[in-house]
Amino acid sequence: MTLRQSIVLYLVTLAIFFAVDMVWLGVVAKNFYRRHLGHLMSSKVVWPAAILFYLLFIAGLVVFAVRPAVLAGAPVKGLLLGAFLGLIAYATYDLTNQATIKDWPFVVTAVDLVWGTALGGVVAWLSALAGRGLLKL
Repeated sequence: MTLRQSIVLYLVTLAIFFAVDMVWLGVVAKNFYRRHLGHLMSSKVVWPAAILFYLLFIAGLVVFAVRPAVLAGAPVKGLLLGAFLGLIAYATYDLTNQATIKDWPFVVTAVDLVWGTALGGVVAWLSALAGRGLLKL
């Protein structure tokens, strides 16, 4: 796979990721985090940290899930690998918080683990489907 093709996969995955995650954050879980973590939340987002997480997570999805699925011609491989990467990433955050932050709500950990798994899997699967079509591999 060429550098250009890898960049195309990254941009496709970026677009799909934000479409899916914005629905979650803006609609589905809009009040969930404020209700359970409001006492810990900052009044404003630290955008450089948020953007860096998203760029790195999306790069991880491309390298470890989307690209292998596209090369194998198996979008379901992307679904499975992306789901596992999403689980690992979200578990790293939430289980560390569960272990170190007093009164961290277990419900947040449980919901985030399910969401991270679903997000990683769905985004990698859709990106593999779109990428395969765009790259004509």
